[in-house]
Amino acid sequence: MHLGLTNKVAMVAGASRGLGYAVAHMLAAEGAKVSISSRNANAVAAACQRIEQDTRGAVFGMAVDVQSADALAGWHQATLDRFGGVDLLYTNSGGPPAGATLSFDDAAWQRAFELLLLSAVWMIRLAAPSMAARGGGSILLPTSSAVKEPIVNLALSNIVRASVAALAKTLALELAGQRIRVNQLIPGRIDTDRVRELDEANSKRLGISVEEQHGRMAATIPMGRYGDPKEFASAAVFLLSDAASYITGASLQVDGGIIRGVL
Repeated sequence: MHLGLTNKVAMVAGASRGLGYAVAHMLAAEGAKVSISSRNANAVAAACQRIEQDTRGAVFGMAVDVQSADALAGWHQATLDRFGGVDLLYTNSGGPPAGATLSFDDAAWQRAFELLLLSAVWMIRLAAPSMAARGGGSILLPTSSAVKEPIVNLALSNIVRASVAALAKTLALELAGQRIRVNQLIPGRIDTDRVRELDEANSKRLGISVEEQHGRMAATIPMGRYGDPKEFASAAVFLLSDAASYITGASLQVDGGIIRGVL
């Protein structure tokens, strides 16, 4: 299958580790020019070095706090200066803290809103004009299985990520006329640092070992295991690529079957 990614310019947020890193790495391996960001400058530099060594691709990295509109604008401009435009965008950030709905104050809700939803709006607002000028593009918003089935003790993520899902569908309708596709990618339990942190937090909450918590969660997945970041990245790169040229407004689950809903 020809993905049509050679020399496409991709911006991948939150790409120093985890799913963002896996997506950036695979895009570079497929011939895209990749601009990555993360809050930690050292982590970004290390991720760039690893991707360049593995793929021999063109990679640019910058330390960016996605909760800052000015920082995102600076990253976008630096990407234009380096690569000349933007064709692909993978919006991404860390997750908000665990906890029940009524345990959070107003400041926590505001931070979650900025982290998950407003940051995506800012990134898309910046990248869409370049995509339109270049004849079209592809935007992918990663969310969580929580948009289908709320996850216990992750109230902020459950509620705000549902808005991100609505954003993806709304933008797919609004941007289709400019040949910009917008899709949502829904991970289940993928073996990342973030999921390990959640397993550790839940093991403490339940008074069991991390290994037992991991085993309990794996047992709820029909495929009987956590996903590999490369499996998630394969789906992401497909949706971003020309191979998915007639797919927009879609939600794809990469979850080993854990989401039980029909739709």
